Amino acid sequence: MSMAAPHRVVIVGAGFGGLYAAQALKRAAVELTVIDRRNYHLFQPLLYQVATGGLSPGEIASPVRHVLSRQGNARVWLAEVRDIDVENRRLLLDAGEAPYDTLVLAAGSHYNYFGHDQWSALAPGLKSIEDATEIRSRILTAFESAERQPDAEARRAWLTFVIVGGGPTGVELAGALGEIARDTLRHDFRSINPADARILLMEGSPRILPTFPPDLSASAERALAHLGVETHTGATVVDLNSGGVSVRSGDHVERIAARTVLWAAGVEASGLGKKLSERTGATLDRGGRLIVAPDLTVPGHSEIFVIGDLASFSHQTGQPLPGLAPVAMAEGRYVARAIQTRLRGEPVAPFHYFDKGNLATIGRNSAVAEFGRLHISGFFAWIVWLFVHLMYLVEFDNRLLVLIQWMYNYITRNRGARLITGPKA
Repeated sequence: MSMAAPHRVVIVGAGFGGLYAAQALKRAAVELTVIDRRNYHLFQPLLYQVATGGLSPGEIASPVRHVLSRQGNARVWLAEVRDIDVENRRLLLDAGEAPYDTLVLAAGSHYNYFGHDQWSALAPGLKSIEDATEIRSRILTAFESAERQPDAEARRAWLTFVIVGGGPTGVELAGALGEIARDTLRHDFRSINPADARILLMEGSPRILPTFPPDLSASAERALAHLGVETHTGATVVDLNSGGVSVRSGDHVERIAARTVLWAAGVEASGLGKKLSERTGATLDRGGRLIVAPDLTVPGHSEIFVIGDLASFSHQTGQPLPGLAPVAMAEGRYVARAIQTRLRGEPVAPFHYFDKGNLATIGRNSAVAEFGRLHISGFFAWIVWLFVHLMYLVEFDNRLLVLIQWMYNYITRNRGARLITGPKA
């Protein structure tokens, strides 16, 4: 008698959704392959701290092979998916192919420049380690350039920082920049006062942190003001070049001379979603996300699950779930359970997300937190933010390193990873 071939599960993407799905399949009778074009899992919620010199990349990233090294049914492939052969159930890779019985797509998202993709070179977003180190270099280079700039107007442009997008990433970047200018670099320069830096946060909605309750948005705005950050709501960028940005507020357009512009405005799903839509006829939402069935599968293709930033799931509340790490983690665990339930020949219940709350930090001793009807801000919210983010780091080593670095930064008000790296401009 010959044994039946194991059920082949392929997961594309080793972010929160993909990695949590893989780990939850540890004891499943499956042959698991995890494919990612990078060899590490990145803890994106702390990426802004790499961009502002508070942490080093290795402290918030873990090699996927190491994370899954003790999981005997899992293998890791460093590859990029070029296309999906839905009919024959195989992925076409940059080199070779990967057959599957069940496919889990967790390919994530990238920043959306709303039809102005040429702006990406002038205003980098924050989705990868490369993005973070590029932003860090631009921020530090701006202060260095201002230090040796004799012309007052040119110096002001170097000391003007514009952040486009007032969601959690934009708020966290703005707060960290305020701390850099007022505390970290306070004694480092001779010709300039870093505290003279002008930091502007632009948000197209009527308030910053629009996904949070209004009272927490107001608390965050007050905390940013304390750090010297100017918030501009109802403001949209209409033009951008190497010399600055043009911003429309109502009928008025203002030109702001700024040599450093950072993008945290909107995201759109990975291009893999569009490919899958073309191959299956699945519908995409405005952000390029695949509209999935109640069990997170592609309608008409029960063998394909889509999770994380690539999925548009609105069956629970009528509104799509936000692109947050806890959502992706919950979806990853659900998919792993669903696969095992199917293998037992049992029906799969629809996905249901339990909202654990929403957190954003503004700076030292300052954060906002929403837990249902409970809204907190200030120091206690900041402590909660610290604890939650430490616990969500994948490996114990990372937790220990980040905790030590945070303690050192808190005591000294220093950011030890203030390195200008990459090709010289």
